[in-house]
Amino acid sequence: MKSSSLLLSFLLGVCGVQGASSFKICAFNLHHFGESKVKNSNVVHNLARIITRCDVCLLQEVRDMQGKAVPQLLDHLNRYDPDHEYASVASERLGRSPSYQEQYVFVYRTDTVSVTGQYQYPDDREGDVDAFSREPFIVRFKAPKTDIKEFVLIPQHTTPTNTTKELDALYDVLQHVRKMWKTENVMLLGDFNADCGYLAKKNRKHVRLLTERNLYWLIPEKTDTTVRSSTSCTYDRIVVHGERFARSVVPTSAAPFNFQKAYRLSEEQALDVSDHYPVEVLLKGAADRVSLSVGTFLSLFVLKVLT
Repeated sequence: MKSSSLLLSFLLGVCGVQGASSFKICAFNLHHFGESKVKNSNVVHNLARIITRCDVCLLQEVRDMQGKAVPQLLDHLNRYDPDHEYASVASERLGRSPSYQEQYVFVYRTDTVSVTGQYQYPDDREGDVDAFSREPFIVRFKAPKTDIKEFVLIPQHTTPTNTTKELDALYDVLQHVRKMWKTENVMLLGDFNADCGYLAKKNRKHVRLLTERNLYWLIPEKTDTTVRSSTSCTYDRIVVHGERFARSVVPTSAAPFNFQKAYRLSEEQALDVSDHYPVEVLLKGAADRVSLSVGTFLSLFVLKVLT
């Protein structure tokens, strides 16, 4: 009986490792990231700790005017985490004003994922030209060890004063990308400013990204994604399109990462890094479904024998 109990415990343990090889996607508004931040040793150390937790990390509010800050950040990441190699793919500088422009930057582990396509949305849709202040820079990834295998990421950092319109226009981007790349595996993510005064409840019915079916908003409402103790808003979001993609997400894994608490920082120290927490989600590994099915079968078989 004792040996049978040990065997059952082992088999249940096999089932329990589901998700151990999960793949993490993150989105992080770095709040005016440029050379001054990358030269701050404490800030860049904390950024390295945060970003190297992710297989793919979308960086927003990158204001690297000289093109030096991102390469220096990558150098820090690769030295901090030598077990993986980090690379990046970036948009052009985006913004209506020449004096204020941002880039979208995707940092990714080259040993777990590869870039198979990239596309700068032209923002020239008839009847809605220049809908975005910072039009999406869309990237297609291949991650063989995930259950989903391939997926597309559509980033967006909305302008606070135009949040409702930009979020609604994202639906058109989604449809465009689905048709262009013939894929249903699409995730939209970033600082949507989708809460508090920027997205009033009365306006939500005008946002197709919220009203249309087959879209799953993963970050729960009333989840604070901001660092300041004086604010509590769910600005940063992750949305997946399609049931297939939704099933490939580890349940309840989507959440902000409170680096202030994790690294025991004061609010001032945390704000030096950013005024946002990154949001993140886990994708199931390719072996998870198999290991769960086999493990469940074996466990049920042993239970049958024992009874």
